[in-house]
Amino acid sequence: MNPAERVAQLRQVIEDHNYRYHVLGDPIISDPEFDLLYRELVELEMLHPDLISSDSPTQRVGAEPQERFRKVAHRVPMLSLANAFDETELQAFYRRVTNQLEVEEIGLVTELKIDGVAVSLTYEDGRLHHGATRGNGLEGEDVTSNLRTIRSLPLRLRKGPYPSTAEIRGEIYFPLSGFERVNRQRSEEGAAPFANPRNAAAGALRQLDPAVTATRPLTFFAYSLGHTEGLEITSQGEVLQQLVRWGFPVNPHHRSHAHLPSVIEYCQSWEERRDTIDYEVDGVVVKVDRLDLQDRLGAVSREPRWAIAYKFASQVAATRLLEIRINVGRTGALNPYAILEPVKLGGVTIRTATLHNQEDIRKKDIRPGDRVLIKRAGDVIPQVVGPVDKDEEGRAAPYAYPGECPECGTPIVQDPDEALAYCRNSNCPAQRFESLKHFVSRAALDIRGLGPKTLRKLLELELVTGPADLYSLTAEQLSRLEGFKEKSIENLLAGIDGSRQQGFPRVLFGLGIRHVGESAAALLADEFREVGYLMQAPPERIMEIPGIGPEIARSVADYFEIEGNCEQVERLRAAGLQLMMAGGVRTTARALEGKTLVVTGTLSSHSRREMSELIVSNGGKVTSSVSSRTDFLVAGSNAGSKLRRARELEVPVLTEEEFLKLLQGEP
Repeated sequence: MNPAERVAQLRQVIEDHNYRYHVLGDPIISDPEFDLLYRELVELEMLHPDLISSDSPTQRVGAEPQERFRKVAHRVPMLSLANAFDETELQAFYRRVTNQLEVEEIGLVTELKIDGVAVSLTYEDGRLHHGATRGNGLEGEDVTSNLRTIRSLPLRLRKGPYPSTAEIRGEIYFPLSGFERVNRQRSEEGAAPFANPRNAAAGALRQLDPAVTATRPLTFFAYSLGHTEGLEITSQGEVLQQLVRWGFPVNPHHRSHAHLPSVIEYCQSWEERRDTIDYEVDGVVVKVDRLDLQDRLGAVSREPRWAIAYKFASQVAATRLLEIRINVGRTGALNPYAILEPVKLGGVTIRTATLHNQEDIRKKDIRPGDRVLIKRAGDVIPQVVGPVDKDEEGRAAPYAYPGECPECGTPIVQDPDEALAYCRNSNCPAQRFESLKHFVSRAALDIRGLGPKTLRKLLELELVTGPADLYSLTAEQLSRLEGFKEKSIENLLAGIDGSRQQGFPRVLFGLGIRHVGESAAALLADEFREVGYLMQAPPERIMEIPGIGPEIARSVADYFEIEGNCEQVERLRAAGLQLMMAGGVRTTARALEGKTLVVTGTLSSHSRREMSELIVSNGGKVTSSVSSRTDFLVAGSNAGSKLRRARELEVPVLTEEEFLKLLQGEP
């Protein structure tokens, strides 16, 4: 064999052995034999560097440390799941599905809900192109270099046919045996042990140096497909079979069910034996099997109607409730929370827990001084379940909201339609602080360097009162902050300036409109395209958007009825923030309806993301590779192989100027 042939053979053999060891758990050679094969491949690639490729087993580790992770937009949103906590709620889900589909019974699939980190992997022509975290469901962080270190994750799909683009979704998790081994090692080295496997997996995946990620024994289960071109599959069962053919580990405990009683039995049986496997599961995911029926059912806001998570009962612990305090939120809501005697629960020390509202506290009859049961809702947010016992002698009086806001002294107002109370003082220091903290958060404007301590100091010095003031801060003003020297001032001003490039959905989310989360902000921005149209829209018009209900619609309309809020928006516009979607307002006639386009090369007046948004907003579809189904290739300078491929297939090629003329209806 010549070197190229031997390298190709070694890569195939090594990947086959990796698959047998890490996916099937059925190795057929010893570790020393595997090491000899791997060493031979390394030596050949050192002698012939031109033969090195990104999908070689030797390239799993070796990328340079990064300064930060770039954002990646998900072509198909990674939705979250609604929860069912008992048999009755599963039955209600089943009724909703069958009623909407107008059938009596429907096939379902159940899969264990792995307690890890959701990721999306994109393969182009069978090779791993990039991978990203779920993030907010609309965009995540590019962690490709770290994902490549996980040996159960294939760098190439094993068996064809390969779609031109295939997006695989699944869960990165930390096996319990590996978690215990790593924690023992950390203790021996004098380092603090990890709190729990999920946090450890998330931390490993967000290491800036892939070499650190490679030291953690992470592994992977695939469970679904996202944006995938040229693949005919009709059911979730077939999806799982295809994932196995491509070489992905799929959780072996998935089952198909012809009726609901079988699903309920499966969920209850796994709740009893969740401790018999080497990874943490916090429930069972129940899905409608047929993909065409999933499409018919669709989604509402951030949750699919065709799937639900049956959550296992949370672990509970008993401790003493020391005090009930109030946190004033950015909308003025008074949120009570519990101060607890520290207690360990699920590997985490719990010191505080949510108490929801006054009505919930009274209903549960929770009082300071009680010994109470706490649980972690969804194994994440600590909640107080109720008192362990009720020895009335010596108990504190039933809890009531304070008459005044604890932050500013303004009399509070109880909303007759809700259980919460509110401080209506828009100048309340707590509201200003929480609003600013939300505005600069990672999911909104993502301004690094503006932590809670810095924001409080800016408010104390009256350098800012609202978000728009951030954009007029000067180096001289920032020099008044303790610890801020020339470099830190320069970095913060650069971060503030850079946030002007964040898209309209992020700015809209950052405004902190009540009930408007990231998903709702994206829907509103996509529909109205420009903030002025949204500001003038009545609730009835806003409710026409699929996924936007009356509560959100009323809240948005109420927000823009307040003159001060509108002034704040105009000040943000004047500061240069993006309050319009790329491409402007969408016209009724969509010039690219039904067309598939590919964008390549360096563009002069638009970023790739802006160009993609323009295409989608005008009815088109964006793909990453040129095929016979491509209607147009938009080519900038240095277009490369995609331009050559388009010419081979006789796909029409447009310059950026020609593309913009096409949008305007010109030939």
